[in-house]
Amino acid sequence: MTLKNFNYHKTHFVTSAPDITHLPVDFGIEIAFAGRSNAGKSSALNTLTNQKNLARTSKTPGRTQLINLFQVEENLHLVDLPGYGYAEVPEEMKRKWQRALGEYLQKRECLRGLVVLMDIRHPLKDLDQQMIQWAVDVELPVMILLTKADKLASGARKAQLNMVREAILPFQGDIQVEMFSSLKKLGVDKLRLKLDEWFNLDFDRSDEEFDDQPAE
Repeated sequence: MTLKNFNYHKTHFVTSAPDITHLPVDFGIEIAFAGRSNAGKSSALNTLTNQKNLARTSKTPGRTQLINLFQVEENLHLVDLPGYGYAEVPEEMKRKWQRALGEYLQKRECLRGLVVLMDIRHPLKDLDQQMIQWAVDVELPVMILLTKADKLASGARKAQLNMVREAILPFQGDIQVEMFSSLKKLGVDKLRLKLDEWFNLDFDRSDEEFDDQPAE
């Protein structure tokens, strides 16, 4: 089967929601991006789509408090989940975000893949591992992006990549690990290929479902 290639440059913002009850109908295909608040998630989405301001970047990590939905094509979406784990965010807010993240991952039926972003210098923190475990528990494929790879020399980058690939083996899930740099555009092609793969998972079946979907 030949994969359909999607034009991520045309991706546009749809809506923001505090939790899944405020998201559009649970239909189509969604791929979610998750990571600690300083992992470079917004920068990665902007680099993927070749847009400077699709996802808002902030000098103060922890400001992204909502689930943000972006449309790639009709019924195909990228989802920017709230950043987690930033120390200066009040504990009550952390718990609220964590509930929203867990609820989304466990209950959103149109979710087909999860991209987890980690600073290559500080990978696999407790909440990162919890995010991966959530995904594995619901048999959701994961792509780990080790961001800010330009901050390390080539040898150190490769060593970190190999360390993380070995460290995730005990999860026994469908997990791919790659290096990524928004600044150097490193890993962008591999990210696009993985997104294409996930969006194609149900593409034929989804076309039929979309045809059957009642008009609003």
